[in-house]
Amino acid sequence: MSVTVEQVNEALKAIVDPNTQKDLVASREARNVRVEGGEVAVDVELGYPARSQIEPIRRQVVAALRALPGVTNVSANVYQKIVAHSVQRGVKTLPGVKNIIAVASGKGGVGKSTTAVNLALALAAEGASVGMLDADIYGPSQPTMLGITGRPESRDGKTLEPMEGHGIQASSIGFMIDLDTPMVWRGPMVTQALEQLLRDTNWRDLDYLVIDMPPGTGDIHLTLAQKIPVTGAVIVTTPQDIALIDARKGLKMFEKVGVPILGIVENMAMHVCSNCGHAEHIFGQGGGERMAKEYDIEYLGGLPLDIRIREQADSGKPTVVADPDSEVAAIYRQIARRLAVKIADKARDMSLKIPSIVVQNT
Repeated sequence: MSVTVEQVNEALKAIVDPNTQKDLVASREARNVRVEGGEVAVDVELGYPARSQIEPIRRQVVAALRALPGVTNVSANVYQKIVAHSVQRGVKTLPGVKNIIAVASGKGGVGKSTTAVNLALALAAEGASVGMLDADIYGPSQPTMLGITGRPESRDGKTLEPMEGHGIQASSIGFMIDLDTPMVWRGPMVTQALEQLLRDTNWRDLDYLVIDMPPGTGDIHLTLAQKIPVTGAVIVTTPQDIALIDARKGLKMFEKVGVPILGIVENMAMHVCSNCGHAEHIFGQGGGERMAKEYDIEYLGGLPLDIRIREQADSGKPTVVADPDSEVAAIYRQIARRLAVKIADKARDMSLKIPSIVVQNT
C-alpha cells in the first residue's frame, strides 16, 4: 500500500516550525509535495535567515514522513528564501535592498547602536545578505564598532561603494570625516546628507538593511521616517522610567507615519557581577515588557549590562562575532531571527512585479 499526498500533508501539519510557531502547512512553508510509490519528496521554504535551523527542521520532516506506512524513501529540501515586503505608502523602494529595519530609541545612551550592529551581524550569521546604514550623522559609531577604516570608493564620482566589515556592507558619514571632527550642521543639511548616504550607496542585493537611527524624535527623525522605505522598526530602551518615556515617543513617531513596530528590545535589563555572579536590576525591572504589553507589541528580549558587550563593540568586534557561542550572542541571534520571522509574515512587496501597460497606436 503506497502513501498518498493527503497523508503526507497530514504528517506535515503535525510539524511546527519552532521559529514561526506555525505548522508547515498553515505557514505555507511546505511546498511541492511529490509521491511516487513509496518515495516522498517535499520542499520546505523558510522566509527568514535559517542557516542554523535548516538541518534540524529537515531531520524533523524526514523522521515524520518516514514514519508513514508504505514510505520507503524521503527527500526533504529545506531552504531559505527572503523576499521584499511592503513599506509605508507613498515611499519609493530602494534598489538592491529587499527590507529595511530601523533600530531606534527616543533618547541616547541606551545601547541602540550596539544592539543594531549585533542584530545585523546575527542576521548575517544566519545566512542573510545584510547592510548597515549609520544614520547618526552627529555621532557616527558604526565605523568603530565594525572595525572599518579608510574611505569609501566612488567609481563614477556620484555614488559610493559600501565599505565592508565582518561580512556586512556599511555606509556612514564617519567614513568621510575624521573621528574628532564635529558635524556642525542644521537639520535640513543632516536630512539631505542621510538621504544621500541611503540612496547614493550602491547596496549589493541586500536581504536586510539595518538603519542605526539617531536618538530623539524631532523633525529630522520624522522626515526620515516619512522618506525612507522602512519595512519595520525596533525600539531599544532600558527598564528605567526616563528611558521608557522617550521610547514611547519613538514608538508613536513610527506609528504616525505608518511604519509597523516589530518589537521592543530591553537593553541593560540587569547587571551580573563578574566577580560574584550576583544579579542586580540597576535600571529597574520589567519596564520593556510592561511597555510592550501596554501597546500590544512584541517584547523581543532583554540583554544584560555586561562589560564584555561594551569592550567587544569598542574593539571593532561586536559580541556576535567576538564570542559567537556566548549566552549574550545567543540572545542577539534569537531576537534577530524573531525580527526576520515577523517581517516574513508581512505582505510581500509586489510593486516590482506589476507589469507596465504600454498603449500603442495600431
